[in-house]
This record gives sequence, structure tokens and C-alpha cells, in this order.
Amino acid sequence: MKLNAMKREKVIEALKELPKEFELDVLLEKLVFVEKVNEGLSQIKKGKTLTHDKVKETVLKWQK
Repeated sequence: MKLNAMKREKVIEALKELPKEFELDVLLEKLVFVEKVNEGLSQIKKGKTLTHDKVKETVLKWQK
């Protein structure tokens, strides 16, 4: 399992967007979402992307 480091500032930013009382799973979902967006942006910068047509082709293979 790969563990990703998240900067404290990102966690604090996510906390500030939540109401004063919230369920822990809401925070965890938000942090995972932020991490996945950041991971995607990093992949874009590295050129690790797929064309729309390639994604459609892959999904069609999954559906068979």
C-alpha cells in the first residue's frame, strides 16, 4: 500500500471548509479527494495522461 504525504497546510485548509461539527468520515473523504486531485495534477505535469479516445477504448474492453 502506497502512503502519500500531505502538507499540514492542505489538511488545515480542508478543515476550515468544514462546519464546526462533522463526522470523521466526511473529513477523510475530503482529504482523499484533495490528495487524488493533487495526484492527477502531478500526472498531468509529467505528461502521464490518456486521450479521451483511449479512455473510451479501455472502458469498452472492461464492459465485455
